[in-house]
Amino acid sequence: MFTSLLIANRGEIACRVIRTAKRLGIRTIAVYSDADRDALHVKMADEAVHIGGSAARDSYLSIDRIIAACKQTGAAAVHPGYGFLSENAEFAAALERNGIIFVGPPTKAVEAMGDKITSKKLAAEAGVSTVPGHMGLIADADEAVTIARKVGYPVMIKASAGGGGKGMRIAWTDAEAREGFERSKSEAASSFGDDRIFIEKFVTEPRHIEIQLIGDQHGTVLYLNERECSIQRRNQKVIEEAPSPFLDAATRRAMGEQAVALARAVGYFSAGTVEFIVDKDRNFYFLEMNTRLQVEHPVTELITGLDLVELMLRVAAGETLPLAQQDVGIDGWAIESRLYAEDPYRNFLPSTGRLTRYRPPAEERDAEHAVRNDTGVYEGGEISTFYDPMIAKLCAWAPDRAAAIGVMQEALDQFEVEGVGNNIPFLSAVMAQPRFREGRLTTGYIAEEFPDGFTGVTLSATELTHLAALACVSAYALDTRSHTGPEKRRAVLIGADRWDFAVRADGIEYWLTDGAGKKLLVETGWKPGLSLAIARVDGELHHVRVDRVTAGFRLRWRGADLVARVLWPKVADLMPLMPVKLPPDLSKFLLCPMPGQVVRIDVREGDVVEAGQNLAIVEAMKMENVLRAERRARVSKVRVAPGAVLAVDEVILEFEAI
Repeated sequence: MFTSLLIANRGEIACRVIRTAKRLGIRTIAVYSDADRDALHVKMADEAVHIGGSAARDSYLSIDRIIAACKQTGAAAVHPGYGFLSENAEFAAALERNGIIFVGPPTKAVEAMGDKITSKKLAAEAGVSTVPGHMGLIADADEAVTIARKVGYPVMIKASAGGGGKGMRIAWTDAEAREGFERSKSEAASSFGDDRIFIEKFVTEPRHIEIQLIGDQHGTVLYLNERECSIQRRNQKVIEEAPSPFLDAATRRAMGEQAVALARAVGYFSAGTVEFIVDKDRNFYFLEMNTRLQVEHPVTELITGLDLVELMLRVAAGETLPLAQQDVGIDGWAIESRLYAEDPYRNFLPSTGRLTRYRPPAEERDAEHAVRNDTGVYEGGEISTFYDPMIAKLCAWAPDRAAAIGVMQEALDQFEVEGVGNNIPFLSAVMAQPRFREGRLTTGYIAEEFPDGFTGVTLSATELTHLAALACVSAYALDTRSHTGPEKRRAVLIGADRWDFAVRADGIEYWLTDGAGKKLLVETGWKPGLSLAIARVDGELHHVRVDRVTAGFRLRWRGADLVARVLWPKVADLMPLMPVKLPPDLSKFLLCPMPGQVVRIDVREGDVVEAGQNLAIVEAMKMENVLRAERRARVSKVRVAPGAVLAVDEVILEFEAI
């Protein structure tokens, strides 16, 4: 085994690799950009080297700078993580030329599988089922439309060197094919430095299921079961699980054997993933092969008991795999939720800023459950505009799927993130959604189940009563602490609903009697200042995020975000008479919906625009977002120019009525 390892990446994956390398006694070396000077992976590593500016092209995508860091520190090997240079054949070859071990597959395999067009041709030759499509390069948008018509709508427009949902668009019409080609090409050039595009048939009602591989340099290649990755938004995976609730043993074996056949065809070793689209009849088609560690690898580790990073390191050092195919089993069920810095209430737009609170649930494992949190951030750290918006990967394990969902729900309830928008409410909502719990998944799940975006969760009458009771006893605890003489009767208002309670306290037990004489027992040790309340209400355990607001509390639980006003009954009687403040009229402005950089302005002052017309493109966290007109109007003023870096709600255009 080599004694030193440089991790050519950042964030949670760099921290993940560092943990295993340190356990194996390997000296770890981090690299960092200007924006990551105080990042967690820098703090965790034994040594760290600054490699350039905040933009990825000036640091993490610079082969020369990473090679220089290896030479400066004497690194014997490099683990690329995922993204950045992880599937760059030129990078793997440069390491080889400099006598540095690449912790990944051979250069020829990276080159063959890293190009999606070449990989599909090789897959077909190896007997792997492939999706119909046009595997040649596409010159321009006109040719893209011609090919899309020939293949037949809907089609998937994809970057040849793409990954992580970047450079991908689904088109159902000529207009969408034209725009999708332009956006995919631009995103691919920005993210990968390679703007080649191809088109393939989009399979309707598809599931995205992938096979994890591991191989050594002595000819052994194994498949480590599958992962279901169908819950996606903008082609970016959001929730993954292992195994798939859809596959049977025969399909799993067939997919695994085809994946192994493809790997053998290119002399593959190290960790890799073969991705398939699976239709409702369990017919499966090859999508691509990722010649690297996947973001969602923890769920495979949780059901197999293997450490994929350790196996990658041992394979890179020339060791043989310590297991055979018959040794690979499935133990229980694992689910991964990706926590992103994005606002689910604003169409999941990226959010940046400082993490004023970051308190994940405790990591633990026993025979009945496990919680794991892979992260690259810390309380007080900053989420910048330069990189992927992932905050953490929260994983749950249990003996079966229903229990794993329960473990994940409770872990999400306990996860506290403040300072940036985050998708915890949405993840919690999915866990409780009937279709998800039944395992009826497709890649269109989010669009189908949340067609109008995410607006929060509507709780049942019982759940609302439980939260009202918690708010009531929390107010009681505040009054007792301030020695103002606790008023034993309280009215709780949540929206248009009202509860009237009489309170009797005995230590951490509170007996509440409502207006109908029904009694509720609330057991909680919550004290003023605590941001998370752990309570049993009528015997049901709740973990509720609690923040004080005027005359009450903001309560966040299971995807619901509510304000509970706790008042004296006479004050509550007067509340319906209070005037309601109306929001300001912002319809005459185009506001920047997220922190980002203006890529293009498509209109000029004086132009008349129609509803749905493209107005501008803003790039945020490596994704291009097209901003469109909501109604017919005239552009009266263009406030910014391409290249401008904007904050949330900064004005881009002004309109006037016509």
